[in-house]
Amino acid sequence: MSVQRSGIRARMRAELEKIVGATAVDERPVRDLWPLAIMDERAGKAPPQILVVRPTGRDQVADVLRWATSNHVAVTPMGAGSGVCGALSPAAGEVVMDMGAFDRVLDIDETNLICRCEAGVNGFALEQQLNARGLTLGHYPSSLPGTTVGGLIATRSSGQESSRYGSIEDMLIGLAVVLPDGTFAAPRPGPRSAAGPALHQLLVGSEGGLGVVIGAVLRIHRLPDSTAGGGYAFADIRAGLECMRAVMQAGIRPLVMRLYDAEDTAFNGSDLDSGECMLVVATAGLKDVAAAEAGAVEGFAAGAKKLGHEPWERWQRHRFDLSADRLKAFLEPAGAYLDTIELAAPWTVLPDLHAKVKSAIAVGGLALCHFSHAYEQGCCAYFTFGGSGDTEAEARTAYGRAWEGAMTAALELGATITHHHGVGQARARWVADEMGGWMQVWRAVKQGIDPEAVMNPRAVGGTP
Repeated sequence: MSVQRSGIRARMRAELEKIVGATAVDERPVRDLWPLAIMDERAGKAPPQILVVRPTGRDQVADVLRWATSNHVAVTPMGAGSGVCGALSPAAGEVVMDMGAFDRVLDIDETNLICRCEAGVNGFALEQQLNARGLTLGHYPSSLPGTTVGGLIATRSSGQESSRYGSIEDMLIGLAVVLPDGTFAAPRPGPRSAAGPALHQLLVGSEGGLGVVIGAVLRIHRLPDSTAGGGYAFADIRAGLECMRAVMQAGIRPLVMRLYDAEDTAFNGSDLDSGECMLVVATAGLKDVAAAEAGAVEGFAAGAKKLGHEPWERWQRHRFDLSADRLKAFLEPAGAYLDTIELAAPWTVLPDLHAKVKSAIAVGGLALCHFSHAYEQGCCAYFTFGGSGDTEAEARTAYGRAWEGAMTAALELGATITHHHGVGQARARWVADEMGGWMQVWRAVKQGIDPEAVMNPRAVGGTP
């Protein structure tokens, strides 16, 4: 590091310490779990040392942002760092705002079913606290133990029970936000308002590009009295998808419904005939309602092989197995690569999407897919792919070809390029292709709220 750069960083640190205190500023490498960044680090490209500031209150957040604006320093808010698209990947000279001190659950209103909490609250800890009262947020991404509420909002997250409870945007009543100029926007009152657009939704999926979320008001639910879960084996993907479509369009809102293609079924250790696809499904609610809906699902699955309760019980035991530690372990060997790509499409598009993306990502040998997050109009297709190259360069080439093929197939078929992981750097090249004219709207909003472009420059395709 040059003497000049070292002096600038020392000055920045001293000024930040005046705002938040000396113990609330440190320097360290910071990045999320984007596989390409992990591969870069494995190949010897170390991430830079970054100034990390840890504010403890709203005024400190506002003062840091005002300082950043006046000094033209980029700031990226950080939750638990469990994103997988490279949105948290600060460059030298930038600042990361660690929201870990905003970790309080402020109120759980059991009558109105409202929870008020701060942005740094751990997602799993919040769910446990709610469960102890017979309540649930109903938001269960597989990464839940390594998430924060603010991070879930920033990435527009969805969870394993979204077909019943919705995704994170459906759970939000309001947000508390600090804008780049220090302005505070508090949650608005009531479960819904027609006093203008629901502007807090602009922050959902913004990847820290518009401001800093410091708190949320969330809809919560009573835990269902009963759950009825099981599994079915279908002869092929089309038959399984038709069952899912029929279930959703009949008005049933299953707690969980996941269809694994033949390769993913075998990968998960299910002892089915070659080519068969496993559907894991659970209904929930009052005991009689859960049982009645389970019976209706069985009717829609006519012709499929009934597998009993075991697939559901096994899925519950392993629902959080896709952890950060496991991802790092897979990517540890030289030349290895592994990633996931989650798309969404209408029911009529899904079979072709499955075939084209599977072909594109199979370059390394491992190519799996399951379908989940179902709606009346379609669902999410979640692909996992991996392999290895003799050299790091070969691994990067194969990895890039898989992404290129998957994104091209999605855009050609009219699927979304992401369902719940966000954009970051992984999808920056393609986000404008999906958004079309709405990309201009996004850029106009960002210019209006953040004219000095100090908020995360890698958010939603990057700063133009």
